[in-house]
Amino acid sequence: MQDWLRQQLAALEAAGLFRDPSDAEARAMLSESSSQPLIDACSNDYLGLAETLVSRETLEPLLGSRVGSGASRLVQGTFPEQISLEQALADWCGFEASLLTAGAFAANLGVIPALCSPGSLVVSDALNHASIVDGCRLTRAQVVVTPHLDLAAIESALRRRSPQAPAWVVTEGLFSMDGDSPDLPGLRAVCDRYGAGLIVDEAHSLGTLGPRGAGLAAQQGVRVDALVGGLGKAVGAQGGFVAGTRELRTWLWNRARSFVFSTAPSPAFCRLVLGQVHRAQAAEAARQRLSALSGALRAALLARGIPLAVAASTGPVVPVLLGSNERAMRAMAVLRARGILAQAIRPPTVPAGAARLRLTVHANWPDDAVVRIAQAVEVACAS
Repeated sequence: MQDWLRQQLAALEAAGLFRDPSDAEARAMLSESSSQPLIDACSNDYLGLAETLVSRETLEPLLGSRVGSGASRLVQGTFPEQISLEQALADWCGFEASLLTAGAFAANLGVIPALCSPGSLVVSDALNHASIVDGCRLTRAQVVVTPHLDLAAIESALRRRSPQAPAWVVTEGLFSMDGDSPDLPGLRAVCDRYGAGLIVDEAHSLGTLGPRGAGLAAQQGVRVDALVGGLGKAVGAQGGFVAGTRELRTWLWNRARSFVFSTAPSPAFCRLVLGQVHRAQAAEAARQRLSALSGALRAALLARGIPLAVAASTGPVVPVLLGSNERAMRAMAVLRARGILAQAIRPPTVPAGAARLRLTVHANWPDDAVVRIAQAVEVACAS
């Protein structure tokens, strides 16, 4: 086994695709060595809520709650803290009910196979997250992958299906690598025309878009059949959930394998997450600043002639397209030398030849962050 592992790791390095676990320590090392304040332009902590430090204030609400649930939800692992958090999440997103999962990845692995059985048709965007891809594979259904944001291709796939086959369309609310969003009203109209269900993964749009940060569907006034949310991004905590009708929650309780066979989340942690959810809902000023900084960074990069993967996108994900894996790695090193944490994204996360710097905007950046990042990226792209 060791020989095989060494060979495989060497092959990754030769292809420029190796991910070094020690790279996770870059934040601490840069904080100690940089002469300027470190700028986080790589994490998904869009509102800065993950930086909340543990204190007496954060610990006090946890007093009297259990550390662990002791079992899965189906085996007496349910406690009032989980129920309260689920109802708060459902109310936030405008649904009757929601169901907590270990993460947004587990949510997609649970909801998609639970709804899309063999004999169904699943239409999935070509740039959907790996969790959606894996969820589709687990369905054993007919899966049609359509070009990114191509509404006509989605309609064509639905039109060609057997009238007896149930159909589902799966997309993201804010695509995590390109930073763009689908036309949900148009997508809803197509789904209704052909009797298809609509699943939207709002992992990156929850907290950043819509009224009180309720996501893209809320922003565009679109009803979706199942909404997947993540709590480890703008909410600044951990976990995921699926929101929908009470019947959907009950079905997932019975059939979502990633939920059924997982230990229930910690009741104490659910109290902590509930506080983070309330902070995210109330963070309107931070959302406005996030939007302004996102626009300012795009404008600054475009003014320098820096190629963006999607120049017309408006969210907090700003991808700088570099092409080769080696060029993306060099650019990442240049930014880190200037005290800026930015991540080189390479295949298989993005298509071959589409390696990039994925810059994520944070509402709590210092005032000079946009200028520092744009200047550093200009130098990095020239190297």
